[in-house]
Amino acid sequence: MMNSSNQKKKNFQIEAFKHKVVVDPKFADKTWKILEHAIHEIYNHNASGLSFEELYRNAYNMVLHKFGEKLYSGLVATMTFHLQDMAKSIEAAQGGSFLEELNRKWTDHNKALQMIRDILMYMDRTFIQTNHKTPVHELGLNLWRDNVIHSSKIQTRLLDTLLELIFRERTGEVINRGLMRNVIKMLMDLGPLVYQEDFENPFLKVSADFYRAESQEFIECCDCGDYLKKAERRLNEEIERVSQYLDAKSETKITNVVEEEMIASHMLRLVHMDNSGLVNMLIDDKYEDLGRMYNLFRRVPNGLLTIREVMTSHLRETGKQLVTDPEKLKDPVEFVQCLLNEKDKYDKIINLAFSNDKTFQNALNSSFEFFINLNPRSPEFISLFVDEKLRKGLKGVSEEDVETILDKVMMLFRYLQEKDVFEKYYKQHLAKRLLSGKTVSDDAERSLIVKLKTECGYQFTSKLEGMFTDMKTSQDTMQGFYSAYGAELGDSPTLVVQVLTTGSWPTQSSITCNLPAEMSALCEKFRSYYLGTHTGRRLSWQTNMGTADLKAIFGKGQKHELNVSTYQMCVLMLFNTTDRLSYRDIEQATEIPSADLKRCLQSLACVKGKNVLRKEPMSKDIGEEDVFFVNDKFTSKFYKVKIGTVVAQKESEPEKQETRQRVEEDRKPQIEAAIVRIMKSRRVLDHNNIIAEVTKQLQSRFLANPGEIKKRIESLIERDFLERDSADRRLYRYLA
Repeated sequence: MMNSSNQKKKNFQIEAFKHKVVVDPKFADKTWKILEHAIHEIYNHNASGLSFEELYRNAYNMVLHKFGEKLYSGLVATMTFHLQDMAKSIEAAQGGSFLEELNRKWTDHNKALQMIRDILMYMDRTFIQTNHKTPVHELGLNLWRDNVIHSSKIQTRLLDTLLELIFRERTGEVINRGLMRNVIKMLMDLGPLVYQEDFENPFLKVSADFYRAESQEFIECCDCGDYLKKAERRLNEEIERVSQYLDAKSETKITNVVEEEMIASHMLRLVHMDNSGLVNMLIDDKYEDLGRMYNLFRRVPNGLLTIREVMTSHLRETGKQLVTDPEKLKDPVEFVQCLLNEKDKYDKIINLAFSNDKTFQNALNSSFEFFINLNPRSPEFISLFVDEKLRKGLKGVSEEDVETILDKVMMLFRYLQEKDVFEKYYKQHLAKRLLSGKTVSDDAERSLIVKLKTECGYQFTSKLEGMFTDMKTSQDTMQGFYSAYGAELGDSPTLVVQVLTTGSWPTQSSITCNLPAEMSALCEKFRSYYLGTHTGRRLSWQTNMGTADLKAIFGKGQKHELNVSTYQMCVLMLFNTTDRLSYRDIEQATEIPSADLKRCLQSLACVKGKNVLRKEPMSKDIGEEDVFFVNDKFTSKFYKVKIGTVVAQKESEPEKQETRQRVEEDRKPQIEAAIVRIMKSRRVLDHNNIIAEVTKQLQSRFLANPGEIKKRIESLIERDFLERDSADRRLYRYLA
């Protein structure tokens, strides 16, 4: 037994096979001849007699015996020979048969290439990979490219033919799309570079020239709508052309060409085209044309911006004309209706033509906000519109339609910068509706108040809600009064009193007028009853807000019941004791303020069908020298005759000034409160920042005037709420 530690380790090696295999020296030439013959036969369409198995074995053996290079170079030479032959045949083709011949030869070459690749599969997998040669199939394509497509007599002819066919198709001819598809597919198979350089780039350039010329021709002879139709059609044709026979990647490139040449280059001219451009489309509600313009312009840079800017400037211009048109200002209801119609019109355009585009909606809103605030009377007019609708305009209208109208009003309200001015007028108008019992529907009134509350918070509507509460409480008070005094009152006139809380209702200076004696006594009874049941309250009569029902007998004994205002009652009752009274007599006896008295007499003597009085001289207006007497010949087919006061629908100039003044007064404490709130949290702040923050805080109610803010700051400094910084005069400090 040997000692393992002394034994050396042996490395085993497998040696190469010593016996030399003798290969026939002519083996390579013989085998190649067989394969070369087979390739010729394949190209000559005689492949049916070949044994592919035997050919595969021959090629396999050549590679195995290291003759791969001979096989590969022989293949290149043989294929080149056949392809040059094919090129001659294609070159010889005349006219229309040129593409057909090219397509036929391409098909032949592909079939041949398929068979050759099968035979040489072993070479493809081993020799070619090891030696980094081009695989057989790819080699076949490269040789076709170099010998056929890039042959001097074929290359430009092919391009010209393809472009010519596309031009003919664009001008309305029918071409063989199947053939086009095959030829273009061939270029794509030869690689993206061949497709782009030999076809796509020249195609795009020629297309740009074509559309540049065509768009120039169209723009000279078409109106905007027709031009857009043609551009849209061309765009769709190109998209369809790509889907039929071009590379899908060409779609964005060719559509960019059409967009650039037909739309971008002529954008401003189209939009501003006389009698047919964007403004005309907007005026005439051309939804289809507008939609087409939107869809085409959105494809090009700044296209939608251009449409938006033109629409905005047109809208602002028409809006400005509308809100400053003296004719429109005569009728507030008509004025607001025009605004609503304009808004409806553009909402519909944006919805139907501009795909409800948010940027267009924002442009519409900012335009409305711009011009609605150009007219300082907009808040008053919107309130008058609501008043008219809630008095009579909504009779017989369904609940949904009422809501729609109220929503539209709210939309206009949102545009107002001076919401507090609207509130002032709305309060006045609501008061008149409630007191005269003229409101069409309590539900509609309350619905609008809920909407205002949602929009502006409860401070905005708390007083309005208080007005409804007062109306309810007054009914209970009257029941109490009649149950206490009913028996005592006997057949004296019936009194209905509405007791209004001073803070909730529009404040009006207490105007006393001389009531008829029988009414005066009754009012005193009510006063003593009311003050007896409520301690610490004061009552002042608002005769300018009341109404009365009078029974009247005219000349021939005809009886009527007249529904009149308290002022009109005071005037008519004077004629129980006398036949004729001058304007001055009436003024002295009733002490009704002059403006109200003139309106009151105008409605009693000058309104056809309601003229229970007559006056001399007969005219539409009331003069201080006029004389009045009862109209004995008064007739009406109704027993009850309602005599309205000639309404000053809009406020007169002095009234307007007074309202404006009240609004300005109401704003002062709000501005001060905002300043104090801001300074309390910030402690120290400079002048400009205070102005900015106060404006921002108050903008939901009104647009604060910087001058007024400055005055309020001064006032707060005087009252030791703030102080100026000793070093920097523009800096303010809060004093706790």
